[in-house]
Amino acid sequence: FAHTADWQLSLILMSSRFLLLLTRCFHSSTFTAWCNSHLRKAGTQIENIEEDFRDGLKLMLLLEVISGERLAKPERGKMRVHKISNVNKALDFIASKGVKLVSIGAEEIVDGNAKMTLGMIWTIILRFAIQDISVEETSAKEGLLLWCQRKTAPYKNVNIQNFHISWKDGLGFCALIHRHRPELIDYAKLRKDDPMTNLNTAFDVAEKYLDIPKMLDAEDIISTLRPDEKAVMTYASCYYHAFSGKQKAETAANRICKVLAVNQENEQLMEDYEKLASDLLEWIRRTIPWLENRMPENTMQAMQQKLEDFRDYRRLHKPPKVQEKCQLEINFNTLQTKLRLSNRPAFMPSEGKMVSDINNAWGNLEGAEKGYEEWLLNEIRRLERLDHLAEKFRQKAAIHEAWTEGKEDMLQKRDYETASLSDIKALLKKHEAFESDLAAHQDRVEQIAAIAQELNELDYYDSPSVNARCQRICDQWDALGALTQKRSEALQRTEKLLETIDQLYLEFAKRAAPFNNWMEGAMEDLQDTFIVHTIEEIQGLSTAHEQFKATLPEADKERLAILGIHNEIAKIVQTYHVNMAGTNPYTTINPQEINTKWDKVRQLVPQRDQALIEEHARQQNNERLRRQFANQANVIGPWIQNKMEEIGRISIEMHGTLEDQLTHLRQYEKSIVNYKPKIDQLEGDHQLIQEALIFDNKHTNYTMEHIRVGWEQLLTTIARTINEIENQILTRDAKGISQEQLNEFRASFNHFDRDHSGTLGAEEFKACLISLGFDIANNAQGESEFSRIMSVVDPNRMGIVTFQAFIDFMSRETADTDTADQVMASFKVLAGDKNYILADELHRELPPDQAEYCIARMAPYTGPDAVPGALDYMSFSTALYGESDL
Repeated sequence: FAHTADWQLSLILMSSRFLLLLTRCFHSSTFTAWCNSHLRKAGTQIENIEEDFRDGLKLMLLLEVISGERLAKPERGKMRVHKISNVNKALDFIASKGVKLVSIGAEEIVDGNAKMTLGMIWTIILRFAIQDISVEETSAKEGLLLWCQRKTAPYKNVNIQNFHISWKDGLGFCALIHRHRPELIDYAKLRKDDPMTNLNTAFDVAEKYLDIPKMLDAEDIISTLRPDEKAVMTYASCYYHAFSGKQKAETAANRICKVLAVNQENEQLMEDYEKLASDLLEWIRRTIPWLENRMPENTMQAMQQKLEDFRDYRRLHKPPKVQEKCQLEINFNTLQTKLRLSNRPAFMPSEGKMVSDINNAWGNLEGAEKGYEEWLLNEIRRLERLDHLAEKFRQKAAIHEAWTEGKEDMLQKRDYETASLSDIKALLKKHEAFESDLAAHQDRVEQIAAIAQELNELDYYDSPSVNARCQRICDQWDALGALTQKRSEALQRTEKLLETIDQLYLEFAKRAAPFNNWMEGAMEDLQDTFIVHTIEEIQGLSTAHEQFKATLPEADKERLAILGIHNEIAKIVQTYHVNMAGTNPYTTINPQEINTKWDKVRQLVPQRDQALIEEHARQQNNERLRRQFANQANVIGPWIQNKMEEIGRISIEMHGTLEDQLTHLRQYEKSIVNYKPKIDQLEGDHQLIQEALIFDNKHTNYTMEHIRVGWEQLLTTIARTINEIENQILTRDAKGISQEQLNEFRASFNHFDRDHSGTLGAEEFKACLISLGFDIANNAQGESEFSRIMSVVDPNRMGIVTFQAFIDFMSRETADTDTADQVMASFKVLAGDKNYILADELHRELPPDQAEYCIARMAPYTGPDAVPGALDYMSFSTALYGESDL
């Protein structure tokens, strides 16, 4: 067992030595070929890399060839000291190029140390063949790898991720050749499962046509589990330098791609803005007519349904539109900032779709919304009042009609013509009692007419039927008056013939009639519905009811007295055996009716008590709802106002970097959003108040409308402030403005912003520019220059300058951006210095979508050197920056 373990350890050591030897062989052959590819330019070469550099002569020659510089004169002696001197000169030159040589000394090179010699050559390769490679802000190894990945990306079965196993199948080398020289290799015939053919094809073609020596061996690469990274990187760098001429075209294409990408992104933002603005304006256009519709409903249920629809609009439909409006303004500001940063002209939306147009439309919407809500509440109050009046009218009309039933027939009787003297006396007294009753009913008729008149004034939907019924009652009342007068005159004419009269019946009739009318009025009042809105009103009704109950003992005495009269009549009839035919001739009221109505009054009193108690409880609950809403509103209202003021202070103060301010504002925004449940809770309390039909609240000056508008303004203000800071960051990063410059700009802006409005007037702006060192003379030329500057910072001629416009102006004064001339020069590189460019050249150098974008927008070239299909890239470049029409 011990022998077996020793054997395994020996095998492991032998394997490690074999791998090290194999790697060194890779390095030696590859580095030798690389050195000879440069030395043959000087008419020489090396055979053994470990031996041929020992005297330092060919090493110095190699450095002169690859650097293009002259080294110090070499020592021609054969002694060791001469060789060390030559090698030291070479190493000093390498060190002068910024390369640190760790543990590599001249003595090791002179002594033929293979490891040190190969390390030195690899250092030279890194410095002069790989370090200067730069692709899209990456350099050296990463830049070379990115270049290989970009060039081989369109090829099937090629996936370059490193400088070892990614190259084993040989397709990577073939793809690099085919990308730049497609005529040298038929790439379609290559197979991934035949790496030997692929590698040898690439090595042979590179050596024959590209002057790249064969530095690698196909069999070694295939047989090695992981090819040597340094060898592959050295060989790949030769491809990069062989095709470096193509790099300029690629750089030019990248510049054009960048410019076109900005233009495409801006166009997409413009289209998005136009669509979002159109959708929002269309929604406002459809919503305003609905809010302006003032067609009233005839029933309370229909109006309450309208109120519920309006609540759904406020809770469900409007909030998303508020967000869309805010997002629209943010998108517009961001787009304008990006256009300014990319040196493009400002975006002018279609007619009627400016932010100001949308704000005006939104203001019209909110005006219609406020008027609609007030109209709804007024209509509900009106319908509630109408329902109450209509019911009261029906009750009084029914009582009156019941009382008048048969009265005309009674008054038209001519019974007095055949009656006896006692009967005539009785008819006369009866008529006097009727007149008393008629006079008592005069108030009820007047009340019926007054209620009908009020219903007409309030535009009651069933006014025609009310008017017709009221007219019938009035006509009948006039007829009763006339008939009463006529019968009275007839009875008075016969009064002289009548001598006897039943005083007791008459007294009973005279006292029973008003008492009966009082009881009917009491029953009517006790059954009358009432509408109150405050505790004080219900307390007033309760007080009146208590006063009414206090009169009941006296009324009971009157009832007993009236019944006593009737009992006296009965006693006389019984005592004197009077033959009485029929009932009391002076009145239809009888003791049973009086007792029945009295019992009804006593029964209605506790019912009225209960109704008043219930209404008092309801008003107490309403008062609780008022206080509950007021307690929250009186906290939320000032909170919103304080937050608005704090945001205003944050937007003009300078505390920390823009990123710190943005972080602070986002935390601030999060705290504001977290406050939303309190708003929702207040909305719930407000809904309870509306459902309880509470129309006023003396405990607070805040309405739900105030809170909603304040909340929406708070959310919009914090979003706008964050967007302004983000745009300032975009401006700072794009223009290279330092934080100190931004602080200086902000300090100057705040100093001249006397009213802390966040904007500067024209004179304030001029003073600010002068404080920053601008030379604006106090003459016609200075005024002309200042007018030009104002047209830049205030294109809409509003007479004010925002801080963002101020920053944009200062950034343009202190930074540089891409220009039309730069883009034109890039196109000229792609076109091979021609005054025009062809579609095939655009397709070859640009991504497909951006190539098509250029072809679709470039005008045909018409110069004297034009060829079929020539495109004018000069006018296209000018149009990108708004200097002509695209």
